[in-house]
Amino acid sequence: MAQVQVENKEESIRLFKSDFLEFFTHISPITVLVIWVPIVAYFIYRGIAIQQASALTMVFGILLGLFLWTFAEYTLHRFLFHFKPKNAWQERLSFLMHGVHHAQPRDKGRLVMPPVVSIPMALVFYGLFQLIFTYVLMTPRWVSPVFAGFLLGYLAYDMIHYGTHHFPVKKGYFRMVRRNHMHHHFQTPDQRFGVSNPLWDYVFKTMPAGK
Repeated sequence: MAQVQVENKEESIRLFKSDFLEFFTHISPITVLVIWVPIVAYFIYRGIAIQQASALTMVFGILLGLFLWTFAEYTLHRFLFHFKPKNAWQERLSFLMHGVHHAQPRDKGRLVMPPVVSIPMALVFYGLFQLIFTYVLMTPRWVSPVFAGFLLGYLAYDMIHYGTHHFPVKKGYFRMVRRNHMHHHFQTPDQRFGVSNPLWDYVFKTMPAGK
C-alpha cells in the first residue's frame, strides 16, 4: 500500500462528497466507549444471570475472548487493512478502510473504528462464536463471556491505538507498543501489525529482527 505522509495537514482528507456519508467517517474514542461498554456489561450480565455460567466459565471465557481478539487484531490489520489492491476500485477501498489513516496518522477523528464498521464486524464474530460454542462444542454458556472478553480486547485496542498517536509515553509496556506502532507507520508498513501487543508479529515473523 502506498504510504503518502501528509501528517501535518490540518484539515482532514475528505473521503466522500456527501456530507452525510462523510460524517460517519469521523469518530471520537468517547463515542466508542459509550456504545461498547454497556454492551460488554450486558454480555457479562447475560452470562451470569441468564445463562448461569459458573465463575470459572466467566473468568476463563473472558480471558479466552481477550486472547482471541489479539489474533483477530493481527489478522484484520495484516490481511484486510493492508491487502494489496489490484485495480482502481480496490485501491479506493483500501484507502477508505486504512490508507487514509496512514496518510494522516494524527487525525483524531480517524483513530478508532467507526460504528458502521465495528458493529457489522462484531455481529459476524458473535455469529461465529455462537456457531462454534453452541453447535460445535455444545457449550453455549461460553458464548457470552467469550464475546464480552473479545469486545474488551477490541476496546483496549481502540484506546491504545488512539493513545499511541497522541500520548508520548516514556516508559513501560505502553512505550513499547507505541514505539512499535510508530515504526509500523513510518519505517516498516508491511511489518509490526500488532497494535495492542506484538505477540503474533513474533509468531508469524513480521517483527523485524534486531533493533
